[in-house]
Amino acid sequence: MVYFTQGIEGLPSQGLFYYLKETLKYPPEKIMYLASITTFAWLVKPVIGYIIDNFLNKRIWIFLSLALDIALVLVLGLLWLPIVALVGLLIFNSTNAAFRDVAVDGIMCVEGKKAGSTGKIQSIQWISISVAGLLTGVGGGYIAEKWGYQAAFLMLIPVYLAVGLVALLYRQQNGEQIESSAHIVSDMRKLFSHKHLIIVGVFIFLYRFSPSIGTPLFFIQRDNFGWSKVWIGWLATISTVFGIAGSLLYYEISKKINIKKWLFCSVFVGAVTTLSYLYYTPVSAVVYDIIYSLMGMFIFLMSMDFMARNSVKGLEATSFALLCSFSNLALVASNLSGAILLPKIGLNWLIVISALTSFLCLPLISKIEDKPLKIPLEAGKGR
Repeated sequence: MVYFTQGIEGLPSQGLFYYLKETLKYPPEKIMYLASITTFAWLVKPVIGYIIDNFLNKRIWIFLSLALDIALVLVLGLLWLPIVALVGLLIFNSTNAAFRDVAVDGIMCVEGKKAGSTGKIQSIQWISISVAGLLTGVGGGYIAEKWGYQAAFLMLIPVYLAVGLVALLYRQQNGEQIESSAHIVSDMRKLFSHKHLIIVGVFIFLYRFSPSIGTPLFFIQRDNFGWSKVWIGWLATISTVFGIAGSLLYYEISKKINIKKWLFCSVFVGAVTTLSYLYYTPVSAVVYDIIYSLMGMFIFLMSMDFMARNSVKGLEATSFALLCSFSNLALVASNLSGAILLPKIGLNWLIVISALTSFLCLPLISKIEDKPLKIPLEAGKGR
């Protein structure tokens, strides 16, 4: 339910995009800047994890975030706000989502290890977020067309209440204690002094980084192709179905592939698919969205699997959160660099540069082992 909520929270995104583009007349680079600002909390997930592990408990943090979100969406849905206030509330909303994400992943680790089913739980989580994506695709486009982003925010309230009811049913069994990392400074020092982990983190950053071209393509769909908001929503829904197919495909073959070789090949696949956007027509746009959604989900899960395999033994949760922060930082950097370059060089050259940056990660692949990392003995002493 928490992962479903993360997906359904995208319901206002189309309406917000059209509000910024068509009501406020913002150019694509300005929208990209704003999108980068609202995701700050996802860059500091290890710190959020420390707070959740050491204060209150994971279920209470879920309740707190849901209560705050209900208050936030009421304000966002009922009041017309100046852009500064709007962005500020979106930052708080994103921060609440980050706290819920870290809290439920903590529960997944605890319960999954007890039952030996972390993989199955994660599969259910990503299927849930994808199913929510099906609803936000069509629903978000229809709501944006008929009522605007404010109605979409108000429609999130029943979802938040439903998640709260489900969270009430979860009980930690008596006598069991959720593991806690009580030495955040010590642990982070160990992680940042772990050379191989940092190499993995830098690789993930470079692997995920390329100047973003997504927002300019949305402008083309609306202004050049004349697509309706509802049709764009339908296309997003169809693409999500193929994304689910990509996740099922990876589930089937993940244990059979050499992940380093496949990552190496995926770099070239990513560069070619990016260059394909130099030819962007109404027909090719549909084909790209469908095919690349399947490929993109497969590659995304492969990179997540790679990060999990390279987590530090004994500090898996913290090290995995740290690697996720490298990944999230890459996405923010992609948005910012795309916003900076677009007005200076235009979309075509931005696409070319985006494709070329795909190769920045290649020199690091040979230095990485796809097996659990260990803190050196002297660094781990006393744990």
